[in-house]
Amino acid sequence: MGVLSLISLGGGLALFLYGMSMLSSGLEKVSSGRMEKTLEKLTSNIFLSVLLGAAVTAAIQSSSATTVIVVGMVNAGILKLRSAVGIIMGANIGTTVTGQILRLGDLENSESAGFLLSLIKPSTLAPLIAIVGILIFMISQRPKRKIVGEILLGFGILFQGMFAMEAAVAPLQDSPAFAQLFATLQNPILGVLVGAGVTAIIQSSSASVGILQALSSTGAITYSAAFPIIMGQNIGTCVTSLIASIGANRNAKRAAMVHLYFNIIGTILFIIGVYSFIAITGGFSFWNMPIDKGGIANIHTLFNVVCTIIFIPFSGGLARLAELTIRKSRDEIAKESDTIELDERFLLSPSLAVSKCSEVLEKMIGYASQNYLEAITLFGRYDQKVVERITERENAIDRMEDRVNNYLIRISENEITDEESKEVTMLLRLVTEFERIGDYAINLMERAEVLYDKQAKFSDHAMEELTIIGAAVEEILQLARESFHNRSEATACMVEPLEETIDMMEDALKLQHIHRLKNGLCTIDAGLVFLETLTNLERISDHCSNVAVCLIGYKKDKETLNRHEYIQRVHQGDTQSYHDLMEAYVEKYLHKLPADE
Repeated sequence: MGVLSLISLGGGLALFLYGMSMLSSGLEKVSSGRMEKTLEKLTSNIFLSVLLGAAVTAAIQSSSATTVIVVGMVNAGILKLRSAVGIIMGANIGTTVTGQILRLGDLENSESAGFLLSLIKPSTLAPLIAIVGILIFMISQRPKRKIVGEILLGFGILFQGMFAMEAAVAPLQDSPAFAQLFATLQNPILGVLVGAGVTAIIQSSSASVGILQALSSTGAITYSAAFPIIMGQNIGTCVTSLIASIGANRNAKRAAMVHLYFNIIGTILFIIGVYSFIAITGGFSFWNMPIDKGGIANIHTLFNVVCTIIFIPFSGGLARLAELTIRKSRDEIAKESDTIELDERFLLSPSLAVSKCSEVLEKMIGYASQNYLEAITLFGRYDQKVVERITERENAIDRMEDRVNNYLIRISENEITDEESKEVTMLLRLVTEFERIGDYAINLMERAEVLYDKQAKFSDHAMEELTIIGAAVEEILQLARESFHNRSEATACMVEPLEETIDMMEDALKLQHIHRLKNGLCTIDAGLVFLETLTNLERISDHCSNVAVCLIGYKKDKETLNRHEYIQRVHQGDTQSYHDLMEAYVEKYLHKLPADE
């Protein structure tokens, strides 16, 4: 095979892949997001999931696109892992449609060609479709019609690429070396590795099957050589979903592993079954005969249909295997216990139910505090894994808030004592405060993301200021957490003077930072993020103050205590301890702030 033939082969492959990309992209645009909504709604039944996965993949001509979407939906919590298993199995069936379409190329070898048959041959039909497609694409002013033109163009380019590859490899049909090469691929292990490797590189089993179909036109590829390659192609396509799962949560990684396990286990079963049959019976009559496009398409389809039928009863086992591979972190185990702790049976004993709600609230403030501590570190060193952990905890906090609110309302609907009623009222107020603290920790994380995305950073002076006010917020969070855990009025009374100190620090730092901005000592991007960060820190301290006031009211047997009246009273000098604490905190934090530059 000469250099010119290699260039022609490469050009044909480029057209083939581009046509497939255009076709897939156009079909996805036509779906206009309906595909994701359909996947979300129709996944309660394994059989519906399989049919849905097959239909969606056949429509968009890409199992990679379907599995990537599924991984994304599992990552977002829209789909559960076990619901995703059926869609992934169906996607493997749907991807075989491309091969079945490409087998139309076998019509080119038909000799009984009337005019109508000649029209539907790909060598005639593909250019006609491409002509119609380009006319629609160029003439139409409506975006939706342009997409139709894009789809038709993609179809035409796909086949033109196939024809170019066939023409480039045509000289190889008389090459003994080429025949010998595919004879060596009759070794199942080698064939699987080659098929998996090529598919992993181009990230499309449909494309690699199409390339194999183009090579089959030489007549040098036998069934025995094509079979292990096709098996490997099914494994290689998993690379796309594995790449898509990088940086996603553990359930999304498990969805990608389900795809991989389905194809690896299916390949092992098929190879053992086929080669055992050959060893026992002497083989198939066609085993060493040349394979055509239809034969390749049929093997590809048969493999995925049979494997799906085998695995449907064991879909739960596939999910379990993926869970064993990607094990749960401590955070995930804790998240599962969020709902387990609020068992419906506890409602028979209101005091026990209230106690369990209190335990969940302790987890909420624990998660929110941990999120704050990790979020503040992102301004010094941004780490995507830390962002992932913070997001997981925030999702847990949101789930706990919904669960606890509903649970507490159900408790209050029963006959409960005055003490239990007072506790329920306090917990209902605090659950909102804890959730809001978690929200502001997320705001801090997002401010750090903005800084990272803009490739900006705080000056050393600003980082020193952030460290000091950040330490004050860490202490006030700890005080709020301890006062709730111990139901301690004394600890709660320490919160307000620290909150007032943080307010003073925020005002001082904002003035200093605005001065730096005016004098060009700080960039606009970093300066705005710093000011927003100060606001979020102050808001966290406000909610810690709300927690403290709520607990003080609880201890004083008042269901509600007006925060503004309480603050006004302590500011007017009702208590000497307030002023003593205020002086201590001012000395500890406010006076430690570096002088303005």
